[in-house]
Parts: sequence; C-alpha cells; structure tokens
Amino acid sequence: MHGTEAPSAWVQRWSHLVAPAGHVLDVACGHGRHMRWFAGRGHPVTGIDRSPEAIAAVAPLGRAIEADIENGPWPLPGERFAAVVITNYLWRPLIPILLDSLAPAGVLIWETFSVDHATIGRPSRPEFLLQHGELLTMCHGLHVVAYENGHALHPERFIQRVVASRPLNTLSSTPARHRIDPPDKEG
Repeated sequence: MHGTEAPSAWVQRWSHLVAPAGHVLDVACGHGRHMRWFAGRGHPVTGIDRSPEAIAAVAPLGRAIEADIENGPWPLPGERFAAVVITNYLWRPLIPILLDSLAPAGVLIWETFSVDHATIGRPSRPEFLLQHGELLTMCHGLHVVAYENGHALHPERFIQRVVASRPLNTLSSTPARHRIDPPDKEG
C-alpha cells in the first residue's frame, strides 16, 4: 500500500536541508511514510491526498487534508512551507502552485517516474511521466542542489529526482550554501 513502505532514500538523504522545525508539505502523501519521517524529526507536517483511508491514516501525524488536487481547487492557497515533498506523483497543472508553496529558503524534494519507465511497466501514460530534464527545467529560478535521471537501484524503475531551494534573498550576490552530505548523527 502506497505510503506504508520505508521513506524514500532520496527524501531521507536530503531532509537535512529542511530548516529545523520547518513545516513540511507532503503532496499525494498516501499513508504517510514521509510525513512520519519528518514528524519524527520534529517537523510539523501537512499531508494532502484524495483517499479518505490515507487521510485517516495520517491524521495522527499532523494536518491531514482530503482533496482531489487534480480536479478541485488547491486547498492551501497562499500557504508556504519549509519543504514540499513529492514522490511517485506528477500532475503538471499543479507545478506552478507547488513551486509557489515554497517559503524563502524552502526546499523542494521531488522523485517520480521518467519517460523511460514506460518501457518496463506502469505508469506508462505520458501525462504521468517526466521527460528527460523536465524537473531541471521546472526548477528554473530555484537553486538546484542535486538532480538524478536514470534507473533506481532496482532496474524496474526509471526515475528523475531533484532537490532545489528557493533563494532566501534574490537581491543577494552571495551564493546559497547547501551541505550535500548529511550531518553525522552526533553533530
């Protein structure tokens, strides 16, 4: 069942970039694997999903919103988050809204299927698959910290992944600094 498996290794690897106690939005959260991950690290969490069962499962973790974000209005207009996390989900009309949901210095962590995935399984419909480099193009104006495009550890998945942050101050000539290695547990 989506959302009950372990958190994505990509999300785990880059979660240290989220501001301490920063509010995290998990889009298409399923049964909350990433909400659980961030809540366990002291972050307030909000999850959105269209499944009533998923929302019931994640409600104890934080704010849980049942919404069909593909056919209805965006349920969080004007809200900004320290992180927006999206895995195994793509609905292109939402991209501007999702990017606008990043607070200054907010982090976007996105991992989903690429066009090559159609050669091996589902999803295979083009509207649910990223074109090569599409996440990079989408992140124009953000500071891209990391990007990958290819097959995962298991060759049954072709994916694209990006981590990008919204500039804190667009007028500053000082470049953003992001630690690419997670800090040790001890420090």
